[in-house]
Amino acid sequence: MPPILDIADLRKSYADGFEALKGVDLQIDAGEIVALLGPNGAGKTTLISTACGITMATSGTVHVGGHNTVSEYRAARAMIGLVPQEINLEPFERVINTVRFSRGLFGKARDDALIEKVLRQLSLWDKRNNQIRELSGGMKRRVLIAKALSHEPRLLFLDEPTAGVDVELRKDMWEVVRGLKATGVTIVLTTHYIEEAEAIADRIGVIARGEMLLVEDKDALMTRMGRKQLDVQLSEELDEIPEALASYDLVLCEDRKTLTYSYDTRADRTGITKLLRDVAAAGLVLRDVATRQSSLEDIFVDLVSREEEVAS
Repeated sequence: MPPILDIADLRKSYADGFEALKGVDLQIDAGEIVALLGPNGAGKTTLISTACGITMATSGTVHVGGHNTVSEYRAARAMIGLVPQEINLEPFERVINTVRFSRGLFGKARDDALIEKVLRQLSLWDKRNNQIRELSGGMKRRVLIAKALSHEPRLLFLDEPTAGVDVELRKDMWEVVRGLKATGVTIVLTTHYIEEAEAIADRIGVIARGEMLLVEDKDALMTRMGRKQLDVQLSEELDEIPEALASYDLVLCEDRKTLTYSYDTRADRTGITKLLRDVAAAGLVLRDVATRQSSLEDIFVDLVSREEEVAS
């Protein structure tokens, strides 16, 4: 089955010579949740805007459900739902009318049963007759999602869906996204909250300076690039790491009682047994040991830092 979203060699340049997108390739299969991570100015919003036909690409192609977003704009756009970063809603309109109106913009016949289903799915049915101005920030974001779903799109773009939302509401939104996936909606989201991508995404895309650094299955990425750390806690403070342990590339932490050792979990030998033996041989007394896995945030920071080093 062809991907529901197929982006090939997408480029976007401006009159002043700035390149917002530099040959981006991205293929997304139906039913996936893909999170796009990147620092400010990386090109995330430009990529979404171009895929939705809001911004015209300099070159390259975007196909949604097999439809070219330029030559077959109406057919492609009808398959797309877009939830923008900004909350731009008519404050005095009622929730249900706001959602109905969005469906009508796509030429869809009135379907009260569908609108009710969407509002219930987003826990908005009890608020259907409220004016937008009466809603909390989190509820307003749910209305944006309801508007985007009103015409029954197969592909939903969420641009920073939890920006400005507190931690509790953010987790509620994660459940909403999971529920949407369960109904067969394909979701592409941009986020600054890396724990958000780690919690709900199937695949991770990292974009920096307009280039897609990678797109990979989340679990495979964390296995491939993730590292583990062993914290060796000592009974007494150290002034410096003993010369006998220099080959391990240890880090002496601020408390001066903890040595941190990084190792690759995929290696045949981690070196931990020999390290602990050599620590004892160096006359150091162990108090405790603990391991921790590098997070998606660690991987992301490392990737972007390397990219910036290369660019400079």
